[in-house]
Amino acid sequence: MGSKLKVAGWLALGAVAGALTTMQFQAIARSSVSQLPLEELQQLAAVFGMVKTDYVEPVDEKKLINDAISGMVSGLDPHSQFFDKKSFKEFREGTSGRFVGVGIEIGMEDGLVKVVSPIEGSPAFRAGLKSGDLITKIDDTVVKGLTMDQAVKKMRGEPNTKVILTVFRKAESRSFPVTIIREEIRVQSVRAKMVEPGYAWLRVSQFQDRTVDDFGKKLEELYKQDPALKGLVLDLRNDPGGLLEGAVAVSSAFLPTDVVVVSTNGQIADSKATFKASPEYYLRRGGSDPLKRLPEAVKKVPMVVLVNEGSASASEIVAGALQDHKRATIMGAQTFGKGSVQTVRQLGPDTALKITTARYYTPSGASIQAKGIVPDVMLDETAEGNVFAALRVREADLEKHIASGQGAEQKDEAREKAREEARKKLEAETAKKADIKPLPEFGSAEDFQLVQAINRLKGKPVLVSKTAVERKAEAPAN
Repeated sequence: MGSKLKVAGWLALGAVAGALTTMQFQAIARSSVSQLPLEELQQLAAVFGMVKTDYVEPVDEKKLINDAISGMVSGLDPHSQFFDKKSFKEFREGTSGRFVGVGIEIGMEDGLVKVVSPIEGSPAFRAGLKSGDLITKIDDTVVKGLTMDQAVKKMRGEPNTKVILTVFRKAESRSFPVTIIREEIRVQSVRAKMVEPGYAWLRVSQFQDRTVDDFGKKLEELYKQDPALKGLVLDLRNDPGGLLEGAVAVSSAFLPTDVVVVSTNGQIADSKATFKASPEYYLRRGGSDPLKRLPEAVKKVPMVVLVNEGSASASEIVAGALQDHKRATIMGAQTFGKGSVQTVRQLGPDTALKITTARYYTPSGASIQAKGIVPDVMLDETAEGNVFAALRVREADLEKHIASGQGAEQKDEAREKAREEARKKLEAETAKKADIKPLPEFGSAEDFQLVQAINRLKGKPVLVSKTAVERKAEAPAN
């Protein structure tokens, strides 16, 4: 396998492929107010007719129309999207945290699917799959050569259907088949543990439908274990975002009541809003407040928030709010920079439009779009320095990304040069040795950044990055 593919495989272990949307839902599409451009619509109709009659083979009319809509929307920015029946189903699974599959968190290693962790209670967990297992075949399909998305789709399916995974277990130097019956899986987006007496770690990996409920329960459990908690690390690394109300709720847990968490501004009246640290801004209609049972100490416990280039959207809202209100020390790397809100408007029973409707702003009025949250303390990924940081794509690197709205944007040639140099260095090292050590699992004893966060909470020295600097997205136009 080529070295480029190996590099991509390692990155999949510790980086997010792309940022999820920070969004709100609206069920009914708005009618157009402006006059329709008749000449351009006539051209569209003419092209549609030519393709129908002149193309080398018949083309389905519905497919043509769907493709035309997709092209129109995708040309706007990287996050707007038309959902057909299949993609809308996948999208809803992603935000609900529920899907039908085998129940494993995966990465890629040397072109194979690596089991990072089986989800507790899932079919894969019951079948005995272990962290570190490599999946070499899915049914009759060889995994090597597949992308991670392709492998995921092959493992997912309908409830009560079977899939045969061929597993290679390094520790036992053997391969063996495992037959698993697919079932509905609920992803746990919140994890927590006591790192040591008095100091806790709470990780939010994605803002889904049940994240706020799970967050409240985990935080409550931590305080039951130690009511006199001395410090808390909120880990938002590689959290690609998700639901806006989840970000407002998590921020509200730590902030004084009614302070501003985030504001949004766009073209339509509904996009101009301010969200505060109060249940009315994050509770769904008729729901009870999952945070009401939390002890008062939550509002004052010393905090560090860990972020990196994969922290995007909703996780940036949380980091920005806690930073602006000086409630927590933000540590890690400059975040992804996705400061836009997408509204999902259902067009029919199985189709929808996800469209960018606003930019969001931190309590101080700063736009994060194409810039991100700059940590108070910059950290490297490991004690030896950064391994993959320069290779990670950020919002400012995406084609057609919208500008921050707070200045004239200029391409960052230095960042592109650094990424290319880092890629060449990794590929050169790949040619010399078969294995490059992947980054440690977040929350483990080997997690360098977590160790530095705990040191900060204890008042001990922190190994601050000597090379990481702020990457500015905005500069005066020439």
